[in-house]
Amino acid sequence: MTERAHKAFTGWHMTTILVAFFAVVVTVNFVMARFALSTFGGAVVENSYVASQHYNEWLQRAAAQDGLGWSPTIVLGADRRVQLTIGKEGRPLAGVAVTATLSHPLGRTPPTAVHFVPAAGGVLISRERVPAGRWRLDLSVRRGGDEARYRVDLQ
Repeated sequence: MTERAHKAFTGWHMTTILVAFFAVVVTVNFVMARFALSTFGGAVVENSYVASQHYNEWLQRAAAQDGLGWSPTIVLGADRRVQLTIGKEGRPLAGVAVTATLSHPLGRTPPTAVHFVPAAGGVLISRERVPAGRWRLDLSVRRGGDEARYRVDLQ
């Protein structure tokens, strides 16, 4: 039988292990920080304290909107146009005015206005095509004195 010579664990071995460990930790931290900074589109609100002063007002608007009973159906067609139906109790609403804005969720492009034209069956179809990728559609729907706002992610 042959005997193996055991090498002694020296300070250089420990130094190499510590340097390698911290190199991995620092590298991962820099990569994650880079991803975080490159994908965040900015602040949600400019001043959170001022925004908090409107919280009850936003709750009242949300309750009023829920009271309307409107339900939007939003479909991205094969031709990349938005098909929108605003319904109540299963039937499309007539006489709605829609204002819409299309924006990139990370703020990489400026918001673009989207215009709708009526089609058969109470469906509204956008004139503009939605580019490939992920987009956010902000809708403001008015009928008489009633208003509802919706935000939908499209892909």
